[in-house]
Amino acid sequence: MTYRKVALIGLGLIASSMYWAMKRAGMETHVSGYARSEKTRETARRLGLCDVVCDSLEEVVKDADLVVLAVPVGAMGGIAETIAPHLKPGATVTDVGSVKRAVIEAVRPHIPEGVHFVPAHPMAGTEHSGPDSGFASLFDNRWCLIVPDGAPDAATAALEDFWHALGANTERMDVQHHDLVCAVVSHIPHLIAYTMVGVADDLRRVSDQEVIKFSAAGFRDFTRIAASDPTMWRDVFLTNKEATLEILGRFTEELFALQRAIRTGDGDTLFDYFTHTREIRRGILQAGQDTEAPDFGRIRKE
Repeated sequence: MTYRKVALIGLGLIASSMYWAMKRAGMETHVSGYARSEKTRETARRLGLCDVVCDSLEEVVKDADLVVLAVPVGAMGGIAETIAPHLKPGATVTDVGSVKRAVIEAVRPHIPEGVHFVPAHPMAGTEHSGPDSGFASLFDNRWCLIVPDGAPDAATAALEDFWHALGANTERMDVQHHDLVCAVVSHIPHLIAYTMVGVADDLRRVSDQEVIKFSAAGFRDFTRIAASDPTMWRDVFLTNKEATLEILGRFTEELFALQRAIRTGDGDTLFDYFTHTREIRRGILQAGQDTEAPDFGRIRKE
């Protein structure tokens, strides 16, 4: 199924990449876009992003077959409430948030009868944001997790086909498991990156110039992650609190174990631990979810 009209609400990295990926796929789809900021809307028009950039939520969703909420998760409930009276019967509403339970609780109560809500989460991104940050290949061979949460199978399958056309793989997942998985593979790594960069900033024995000048790959990778959109990540941690705290507790236990091994000179424990983590890295490479190329191979490819 090809959606005849797609409405993108929020014109940042994900939505702009979706638009360029739709064009690359040759979809005969009319795409309308909306952003809260007038400046963002003007930038999108200048870039030719979307077939039409609208100045209101009511206008952008008019006659849309698919409505994509691509805004911070904390804003989704209010937007859903605003657009609800203007949604086309039979339309599908989806989102791209990295938290699902909180999004479902905020959005579903506003979805009118006859409209389908199929939550989704493309596991792709960069540290960049804004309408000029998107590129067509962002989703290639990445995973988009679909959380039907009771949505009709036909609507869910249509959304899966849409993401496949954008280059992504898809997998269905229940709400609780999704939020736990994302806490492990995304949320906690971001929290660690923010903390590590913050620690480096507080080490006054190392000057700012030295931190920048002598940064090795490990610290550079932390700074790349820590440069991600602060509004989005604030909302992620506040709305996925339970899973984040659970995994953070486990991380703290592991950290204490390594601290003890270092203090006691237990080289065998350290070696075994690092060997295990190295195998996980090899597994990620073998699955095609990363590359040995510099900067993770994330050079933009149009």
